[in-house]
Amino acid sequence: MEAGMAGFVLGISLIMAIGAQNAFVLRQGLRGEHVLPLVLTCATSDMILIAAGVAGFGVLVESYPIAVDLARWGGALFLVVYGAMNFRSAFAGGDALEDAGRSSVSRKVAVMTCLMLTWANPHVYLDTVVLLGGLSSQYDPSYAFGIGAALSSYFFFFSLGYGARLLRPLFTSPRAWQVLDGFVGVTMWIIALTLMLG
Repeated sequence: MEAGMAGFVLGISLIMAIGAQNAFVLRQGLRGEHVLPLVLTCATSDMILIAAGVAGFGVLVESYPIAVDLARWGGALFLVVYGAMNFRSAFAGGDALEDAGRSSVSRKVAVMTCLMLTWANPHVYLDTVVLLGGLSSQYDPSYAFGIGAALSSYFFFFSLGYGARLLRPLFTSPRAWQVLDGFVGVTMWIIALTLMLG
């Protein structure tokens, strides 16, 4: 029980920072588009990576820094492009929530975007496989720590995706969407810059 709670608390603390993945889920949650497949994609991806870390794959990731470098540059390029798309939307005037359907994306495109934002981000490997995987060895049983960390991911993403609707009244005007798109674009470019400099 103690190991599971430790994993849950640490998992939540790592995942709560605003990042590309979280911003995308928030945006889709506000629109009410493909929320279930997206939160399941994010949380299940985290669960797979946490399980790999608990199983000892963190050492393998650290042994092959070229793989992390490839993910870092590929992720940075993707975030630059995705950030530019958000800036374009912001400068175009944004969408009122009731008009959001005009620019909606298919489920396949949304899930593929989510997978790119998740798996092309080297920070996710450092947080889940290396950090959480390494810390799990300090708890007995280590798998309980991993289960707690994985549950925190499901809790967070379901809360973010479905809780976003509480903010929907704020997004009935195009101006609010402009601000959100601008914020997401800035977030993407900052993360891309930290990846390129890191």
